[in-house]
Amino acid sequence: MDELSWRGLIHDSTDPAELREHLDSGARRVYIGFDPTAPSLTIGNLLPMTLLIRAARAGVAPVVLFGGGTGLIGDPSGKSVERTLLSAEDVAANVALHQELMREIFARALEPEQMPQFVDNAAWLGRLGMVEFLRDVGKHFPVGEMTRRDTVRRRLEDPNVGLSYTEFSYALLQAYDFRRLCEDHGVTLQMGASDQWGNIVAGIDYVRRVLRTPVYGVTCPLLLRSDGTKFGKSEQGAVWISGDRTSPYTFYQFVINLSDEDARRFALFFSLTEREPLEKLFAQHAETPARRALQRHLAREMTTLVHGEAAMEAAEAASEALFRGDVRAIGAEMLDDVFADVPSVTEPASRLEGDGWPVVDLLIAVGLASSKRDAREHVGNGAVLLNGTKVTDSAATVVTTDLLHGSVILVRRGRREWRVVRFS
Repeated sequence: MDELSWRGLIHDSTDPAELREHLDSGARRVYIGFDPTAPSLTIGNLLPMTLLIRAARAGVAPVVLFGGGTGLIGDPSGKSVERTLLSAEDVAANVALHQELMREIFARALEPEQMPQFVDNAAWLGRLGMVEFLRDVGKHFPVGEMTRRDTVRRRLEDPNVGLSYTEFSYALLQAYDFRRLCEDHGVTLQMGASDQWGNIVAGIDYVRRVLRTPVYGVTCPLLLRSDGTKFGKSEQGAVWISGDRTSPYTFYQFVINLSDEDARRFALFFSLTEREPLEKLFAQHAETPARRALQRHLAREMTTLVHGEAAMEAAEAASEALFRGDVRAIGAEMLDDVFADVPSVTEPASRLEGDGWPVVDLLIAVGLASSKRDAREHVGNGAVLLNGTKVTDSAATVVTTDLLHGSVILVRRGRREWRVVRFS
């Protein structure tokens, strides 16, 4: 709790003194639920994963709850419209992908005996009958209290959206999850993001009332962008933690390009570095922010956690090669990631036959010069580089032996204008 408090990771909590006494009085278990509404998880989901890592390292056994049952409904928390319902097959497939992804990440941060237990609530929600649900769960939830919750009230007050009974019931299902985890697995603490506080409190009240067992809850702040929006799975520009959606290089670049303010916040939220060396890093960065030591440390640490050390080193090497202008050092497999946002054209390889393709014509073809005279001026000013090598002769041509990795010419004009030319 001291660690979470120092890092600003406690947004809401049940009575702190009672919770501390509970955690100190014996072996405890904590769970966090994950919503399988997409095949991958985002950097926003990585934050609760690091909470479980911190819990495990502090001796509190972690449990990951996959929403194979609740994912068929979708949590309305933080949503202004109802989710599109997924099929049972899609939800089950997403759960399997999440398990594989999480297992690798947890294994990089924890010892084998600290690894979380994986549980899927489809195991009990799929067998829960309607009459049983209404008798044993529904009767404990006064409608008046439920409608006063912010998420519910906002949706009910909007005549253009409303709230279906399906979504209205979600909090009851999550409360039942807490009961089953408490009964079956000895879990007494639920954690999650701050938008889950209403659901968590509902579950605590339900478990305490039905099982007569003291249980507790803690939430962390939501991970928000600078414009205040979530890093959600359905949001624009999501930063995914699976390499097939956000490559290790792109992930590394996202972190290393954080502003100073965001870098400190991300370090407190995500870094598994101990407090003392992290505070030294904060001080070092404050003295010489231009060196971006904090961003570099965080990019290495987070990329290693998510994608592994080898992927981090490849991403870092590509980043440094691009900074130096040594693009020939970027491997073929990394090239597409590094230049994913650069305009690309494809030309026939026949252009390179014989005496080759004049550089001035190449510059015009890729939009880096408006005429041959313009192109010659750029070359004369030393502003044109092909595959990292400066072109000094406006009569130069490009031939097959100039190709990078046998198929590419990287053209740079000035400091920022790039084009990728592929030959086939």
